[in-house]
Amino acid sequence: MKGNMVLIYGASGHGKVIIDIIEKEGKHKIAGLIDDNPQMQGKDFCGYPVIGGFEVLKEDVHHSYRLILAVGDNRSRKRLWEMVKPLGYGLIRAVHPSAQIGQDVFIGSGTVIMANVAINPGARIGENVIVNTGATVDHDCIIGDYAHISPGTHLAGNVRVGELTHIGIGAIVISNVKIGKGSIIGAGTVVIEDIPNDVKAVGIPAKAIKKWGEL
Repeated sequence: MKGNMVLIYGASGHGKVIIDIIEKEGKHKIAGLIDDNPQMQGKDFCGYPVIGGFEVLKEDVHHSYRLILAVGDNRSRKRLWEMVKPLGYGLIRAVHPSAQIGQDVFIGSGTVIMANVAINPGARIGENVIVNTGATVDHDCIIGDYAHISPGTHLAGNVRVGELTHIGIGAIVISNVKIGKGSIIGAGTVVIEDIPNDVKAVGIPAKAIKKWGEL
């Protein structure tokens, strides 16, 4: 039974959604939550105990459990996994039963696919990615690790999304466009040409307005 048990890292709004997906999917049992906020520890969250912060993962009693990270910020999610991974935990995927997943789709470990998502054949979704409610990912897209595809976003065929990139709610990306790593695409933006690494891009069509520091 323990091999089927999962701990959720993050007692947050994003955590609520992941709890709902895991319950509906029915593949894993939730053993509890981890959260580094002392005010959350020792309480129940959506009917499950918050058993402690990061330090409890070092206890042998939890090492047979698997894990999923309920952390919405891409960079925070990456930093957390870099802390947790050396402890030997495996990650589960969480895929809402209403999601439509085409043939020959790869979904990396730790990735969350939310309600009413459509992912078409040949797409490749990296590790610890969030594909949020109602997003569509068309054929042969590649989404890098730790990316976040927000609700109602539409990626046409053969789009490339770099590691750590956040695509805002309702954005549209036309076919064959490449979006570099670490960039932010604003809500409602329409992307019709390639976007470089580490920029913020907004508008119709998208224009880069700010350069971020190196990752």
